[in-house]
Amino acid sequence: MSGVVDLAAVKAAQEAKAKAEQARAEAAKQGGGGAVSTASLVIDVDEAGFERDVLQRSTEVPVVIDFWAEWCEPCKQLSPLLERLAAEYNGRFVLAKIDVDANQMLMQQFGIQGIPAVFAVVAGQALPLFQGAAPESQIRGTLDQLIQVAEQRFGLTGLTVDSDAEAGPGPEAEAAPAVPAGPYDALLEAAVQALDAGDLGGAVQAYKNVLSDDPGNTEAKLGLAQAELLQRVQNADAQQVRKDAAEKPGDVRAQIAAADLDLVGGHVEDAFGRLVDTVARTAGDDRDAARMRLLELFEVVGSDDPRVTAARRALARALF
Repeated sequence: MSGVVDLAAVKAAQEAKAKAEQARAEAAKQGGGGAVSTASLVIDVDEAGFERDVLQRSTEVPVVIDFWAEWCEPCKQLSPLLERLAAEYNGRFVLAKIDVDANQMLMQQFGIQGIPAVFAVVAGQALPLFQGAAPESQIRGTLDQLIQVAEQRFGLTGLTVDSDAEAGPGPEAEAAPAVPAGPYDALLEAAVQALDAGDLGGAVQAYKNVLSDDPGNTEAKLGLAQAELLQRVQNADAQQVRKDAAEKPGDVRAQIAAADLDLVGGHVEDAFGRLVDTVARTAGDDRDAARMRLLELFEVVGSDDPRVTAARRALARALF
């Protein structure tokens, strides 16, 4: 699952989780239990409601978008399958159906070249899933991966579904019991607050505090890698860094510094390619330094990203 790695994406996971928790808390205050009806897991979306029904909802649950049209024969096979899976997955994702004939602007914004086309939006980030008809086993695998990434990277655990509700909980519905805070929620929240305040050192320390007790905590590992990256480039002279890298191709430190800037600027492949090339033409401590920084940048992007997978293969070729 890709996504531009920029300053906004650094906090996307933590902010998405915080927004989802805030939304549930607000619903509880207003007498709602947060549960939704099975019917509301599949929705028709138009341009007017896209921000509310897709972008805002994607901070609570992954939204899978089915671009379709009445005249599209493959759509008539795929759409019912996606609707069935939405019900079967029971709130782990919401299916948004967009008629391209009636919503040409959305079709253009997503760069749709043919239908059916299926995208996902997670924490406001659009992700292409597949185009055209696909076997159910492949679709299930894609959905499973999407759900895993949404939960591990963004803290999105889906919606609570009330299968007996016709139109969601009424005003007299009982509020759902409060979900107890996890053992590291306070520390992770402290890290988010430090990032918001520009205190990168404080954010790094907060994430390290979590990892000292729970070394496998996915959210803390991702947050630490991102916060340390920002800390490294915070006071860098970008023009000088790029000048040094261009003039000194054999200077490993210069290439590592430039790779950090590449990644923060969203040039993921450039960052990875620069370090893979550095590994390939160096040896000893220099090679180890470039390799270790490349592995750190893999953590920032996420091991599930296809660009990381491709770079790992390239790194293996460079090493062996």
